[in-house]
Amino acid sequence: MKVKQTPISQAVFIALLGIGGAATAQQAPAPAPAPAQAEQLEAVVVTGIRASQEKSLNVKRNADTHVDVISAEDIGKMPDKNVADSLARIPGVTILNSPSGGSGGFDERDRVGLRGTNPSLTQTLLDGHAVANGDWFVLDQTGAGVGRSVSFSLLPSELVSRVEVHKNAQASDTEGGTAGAVNIITRKPLDFSKSLTFEAGLGMVYADLPKKNDPQVSALFAYKNDAKTFGILVQAFDEKRHLRRDGVETMAHDGAKALTPIEQLNPGLVAANPALAGALVPNLMGSAYFTQERERKGGVVSVQVKPTKDVDLTLTGMSSKLDADNYNRNYMLSNQWSMANATLASYAIDPSTHILTDATYTSAKPAQIGVYDLISRKASAQTAFMNLEGSWKVNDTLKLSGNAGTSNGKGKTDTQNVFEGDIFGTAASFNLHGGKQAPSFTMTTSPSADPGVPFQLDWIFGDQNVVVQDKETWAQVDAEYALDAGVLRSLKFGLRNSEHKRYTDGPIIGQGPNWGAPVKGSNGLPIGLMSSDYTQSYPSNFGNGLGSGFPTNIQYPTEATLAAYDAINAVRPIGRRHVANEYSVKERVTAGYVQGNLEGEGWSGNVGLRLVNTKTSSLTWVPTKDTTMPGYAVSPWCDGGGCYQSFRDNNYTDVLPSASIRIDVTRNVVARLALSRTLTRPDYTALSATQSTGTYSDPTGQAVGTGAAGNPDLKPVRSTNFDANVEWYFAPRAFVSVGAFHMEMGSYIIDGIKRATLRTEVKNGVPNTFINAPFDLTTQVNKAASVTGLEFAFETPIANNFGINANYTLADGHDESGHVLRGSVKNTANLGGFFENDSFSARVNYGYSSDNYLGRDRGTDYYQAGGGVLSASLGYKLNDHFAVSLDAQNLNDPVLKYYGDYKSEPRAIYKNGRQFYLTARVKY
Repeated sequence: MKVKQTPISQAVFIALLGIGGAATAQQAPAPAPAPAQAEQLEAVVVTGIRASQEKSLNVKRNADTHVDVISAEDIGKMPDKNVADSLARIPGVTILNSPSGGSGGFDERDRVGLRGTNPSLTQTLLDGHAVANGDWFVLDQTGAGVGRSVSFSLLPSELVSRVEVHKNAQASDTEGGTAGAVNIITRKPLDFSKSLTFEAGLGMVYADLPKKNDPQVSALFAYKNDAKTFGILVQAFDEKRHLRRDGVETMAHDGAKALTPIEQLNPGLVAANPALAGALVPNLMGSAYFTQERERKGGVVSVQVKPTKDVDLTLTGMSSKLDADNYNRNYMLSNQWSMANATLASYAIDPSTHILTDATYTSAKPAQIGVYDLISRKASAQTAFMNLEGSWKVNDTLKLSGNAGTSNGKGKTDTQNVFEGDIFGTAASFNLHGGKQAPSFTMTTSPSADPGVPFQLDWIFGDQNVVVQDKETWAQVDAEYALDAGVLRSLKFGLRNSEHKRYTDGPIIGQGPNWGAPVKGSNGLPIGLMSSDYTQSYPSNFGNGLGSGFPTNIQYPTEATLAAYDAINAVRPIGRRHVANEYSVKERVTAGYVQGNLEGEGWSGNVGLRLVNTKTSSLTWVPTKDTTMPGYAVSPWCDGGGCYQSFRDNNYTDVLPSASIRIDVTRNVVARLALSRTLTRPDYTALSATQSTGTYSDPTGQAVGTGAAGNPDLKPVRSTNFDANVEWYFAPRAFVSVGAFHMEMGSYIIDGIKRATLRTEVKNGVPNTFINAPFDLTTQVNKAASVTGLEFAFETPIANNFGINANYTLADGHDESGHVLRGSVKNTANLGGFFENDSFSARVNYGYSSDNYLGRDRGTDYYQAGGGVLSASLGYKLNDHFAVSLDAQNLNDPVLKYYGDYKSEPRAIYKNGRQFYLTARVKY
């Protein structure tokens, strides 16, 4: 686009950049190229990576708002196996290895956040509409922090035509992304250049830690008639792979904290060693061996009809399912139990944190010193949508468009087969080595009380029948009316209605031991697994690269043996209904907008207003003894043994103004400025959670009790956003940009305390005496917060075949108390390079992100330490129809590290190994 520079645009450019800025201080402005030179440059034909860069930069450059684009060709030439891998290379994007930290980190990128914020604040769309989500890990299905983010492990890169990252909002955009939106655009049948297109990929993946090879298959068929009025696309994929994760974890027993004052464990130790007063003891330390087999399969069908040049209709359906059965084994030292009757031989305390970092202790006789958890899960996640979209150019001034559809997501944990065994012994020791390597620990074990049983049964836990449904339906109509009214070039307006439901489908059963089991052990529980059942062993190289001094030569039973044991010795009655993990949220949203699209000499932009009404209904399980209450259910997780269903309705309306301007400062320089009001609705389990209270004993009702609950009165995260960016396109396929952003969030959501008056029973008074009393409930609350940051990006070819790219984002996010925000990442950076000619291509990329605050877990803050990932891709094109590629993920064999309140307080350290993908591609 050739643009004449105006005095106004020059003035704005000077104001934004400053005269004599660092980027141009040492050189005079280059003269504008002559028209003949420009035409000569435009005649250069490039393909592959270079063509995709040119296409993406053209979209970015000409957009009225701040947007970054990745095309399908670019993704195909990068070692990307899901869309999150590709997005990691865009400035301002951060990615997580797990949804919220509950499952720990894995080798595949799973969640996407923008500008250093929690992924729940980033809206993910498919073809401009919502996509329902599913999670495979049980704690992510029902636990705290079940948010608005989408699992990218369900979205393979083969689906993509292009990906757009929108960093500021327009009135015409569907609300929901405080930090921005990711729009994944699938391919349409009439977009292909040929009438008949066939593409297929046949390959394998090798994972070096589990030492497994697995097949990867994908295929695409697209047809359009010669008149280009009808087309159909069919796409399918089936991708298997094995995962192995070695880890050492430091956590806590259920309901306990990761760190416990030593006085609570054994007051006698403090009496004998006064220097121990107030020392904090790490509870569980375990050698955790996790394996999983994943199979991602699904496809897309799209039918497009364009009977005239003015009418276009497309019906698209997509489905993706991830089967994710997994087996976790964790052999743990339990200081919480083993120190209760121990004598300390030696110890050390970190004076800065007062954490007990080194201890050796003994018991006079064999006692329980540890616990061995074996958990086998049958799990899956899936997402699907059906969407009808269309457009009609009524005449030269009026264009109508719209879409309607439905999306369904599901996360399932059908079964958990569990054995928790007690480890007995006479001595134990541990030593923390800071946050950079795993702690070391030892146990001097003794035989259990039951002959032939190495580990007595302690308990059998694990929720069964966990099914979480996520559903959205929508209908939207838009109109754009062209005008010739000065700078107002068109008026756009529309309406949208949607309904979203997120709920647990059916009762969740928390299993326990079968008290009627045929054989009992000496502790009165079903007898433990026999020695002959432990037929497998941790790999000989378990834990290499994590540190040393932790148990590695550990035996375990097969998953089939564990399932057979639970079939007899575990019981799952309806009386053990786990209502604490059941929730339900329903939202109905009606929105309308009007937006004026503006254009003048050398500039364009828009200004608009979006009006949004949200109606919610959230479930709370309330403890009661009244069996006549609605939805009453017996559950040991209810105070008093029973709960009833209480639904809280809410209704709020938001006015969301927005304005943005794009200025062509010179032929090659674009400046942007945007202001907008955005919102993100609260996470589902923040709104809907079981109410639980501690024992209340004040008959006057004046004392303040304690408890926990969801908060259906939460306000959405409302934010006023500022975005400014300057882009210099200094050569074909080259640019440099610098930008600044600020998000002022008046109602950010954090962990907090809410005062409520509850009906409660007085425990020390007359039986069945109930009063209304005040309680401080641990829940989620609104609090002011902000994020301020800078973005830098650079991309340029070198000669004709080489190129480099780099970006860096600084995002400083805190709440009004100065605490870092959940999901906050301060620094992210990427550096990449490529080579490409007509036959051969090579690409390498390194991405880094600094420490990520994941939230509160087991009584402490929980962080993932900063780190980087190296990936690479090699490709060889034999001809126009056949090519091969070798892609490598996690080439630097990264170690994922997690810590608590202090960087020296280890919480977990994991290693997943490298993955190599060899693929042959056929195209016709």
